[in-house]
Amino acid sequence: MVDLRERSERVWGWLADVPDPEIPVISIVDLGIVREVNWHDDPAGAVCEVVITPTYSGCPATEVIGRSIEEALRERGVERVRLESRIAPAWTTDWLTSEGRRKLSEYGIAPPARRADGRQVIDISGLRRRTAEDAPAACPHCGSAHTEPISRHGSTPCKALHRCLDCREPFDYFKCH
Repeated sequence: MVDLRERSERVWGWLADVPDPEIPVISIVDLGIVREVNWHDDPAGAVCEVVITPTYSGCPATEVIGRSIEEALRERGVERVRLESRIAPAWTTDWLTSEGRRKLSEYGIAPPARRADGRQVIDISGLRRRTAEDAPAACPHCGSAHTEPISRHGSTPCKALHRCLDCREPFDYFKCH
């Protein structure tokens, strides 16, 4: 019999293959949307519970992500799936994996800035987070930090539109949340 930890690790692996519907080069695991995988036993059999946190409250992709999770698990023989959507704590770009950041950059989306020590850049003065407009985003095309915001709104609500002043290419910037 496979123990709960092994079953959970398998599910995490399967979910790492589920792409984000808005940015298909990154998985929902690398994006930090999947928060927990739990197994529960009840009289009708084992239930796999997957806890997700949407990138922002009201994200239109949340429903699609839920269906994709259920489909991926059922294709692998998990008959009973329960999804729980948690909005607290709120999703943060701190939950992006290193692999996810790399994939975003290769896709042409600048991942949110991090400090040299790897922590997220958060300006607590005025008790607000820095916005995409506050910190220069490195260009995913040429690597230059000589960029500027064009619009607070990008191709999806979680991205802003920037332009590189060196190579002149526009690019999406994943907003810090």
